[in-house]
Parts: sequence; structure tokens; C-alpha cells
Amino acid sequence: MKKNNQIVAQDENHQGPDRTAPYPVSRMAPSFDIVDLAKEIAQADDQIAQHTNGKLRVIAEQIKHLQKQAKDILEHAQNDQTLHRAKCNFKRKPGEIYHLYKKRDDSLYFSMLSPQEWGSSAPHSYEGSYRLEADMSWTSVDEISKVDEGDVLLERLMKLD
Repeated sequence: MKKNNQIVAQDENHQGPDRTAPYPVSRMAPSFDIVDLAKEIAQADDQIAQHTNGKLRVIAEQIKHLQKQAKDILEHAQNDQTLHRAKCNFKRKPGEIYHLYKKRDDSLYFSMLSPQEWGSSAPHSYEGSYRLEADMSWTSVDEISKVDEGDVLLERLMKLD
């Protein structure tokens, strides 16, 4: 049956142009089987699942990285607190290096004298040397060059326009 130059399906269940029919209405239309449709849907589901799993793996890796960073930050903060609680008989100045010693009673104190300056007569066990940073954090002398290199790189990046 033709209506306004469009072939309309004879079936009373579908009203509208052939292109909107949920089933073939012409002998020229490609045939499709419900099994083919189910395979196509299953294939699409598999691809969506793989794509979703890939994205979730990336997020899981990011979470692990953030957890590690959080753990490192907390450990560094705890170390900074311990160092700030060490006894010190002089005013601490950012940028200066101080040497940490431990007494027999496990109390900690800072000295301006390094183990080399004490020579063989160091009064207590040497625990390490630290630089006080401008933000009042502490950097071990073993890590100073790494921190300074990072600061230089950051400064270069900030100057890029």
C-alpha cells in the first residue's frame, strides 16, 4: 500500500515508513536472524566489558600510586615531627645543616658540629645530618642534591611561557 509516496507496511502493528519498521517489510531488505542479532549483541557486550576493564585497571593503578604517595607524605611528616621535637640549644635557621645525635636514654638533640668535627670524641651516637627547609621540613643530606635538582626543574617549568 502506498501513501504519500511511501510504502507502508500492510501489518496493522506497525504504522509509519518502512525504514522505521522493526522487521523487514520488503523482499529486497536483507534478512537477519535472531541468532545473528544475539551474536552481535554478545560481541558488543564483550567489547564494552574489555573497554571498561581497561579503564578500571588504569584507575586502579592511579589509586595505588596515590596510596603510595600518601604513605610517603605521612612518613615524611612523622619524621619531620620527630626532628622538630629533638632538643636544640640554638635558633634553627632554614637552609642550615644540623647534625642529629642520640643520647643513651634515646633522647635526640641537634648539634652544629658534624661527626668529623668531633673527631673520635663524639659524645653520643650520630643519627644523621639534615637541612632545615624554608617550609620547616627536614631533608636528609643524602637527599639534598635530589631535592635541589627537583627545585631547579620546577623553577624552569614555571618560567616557561
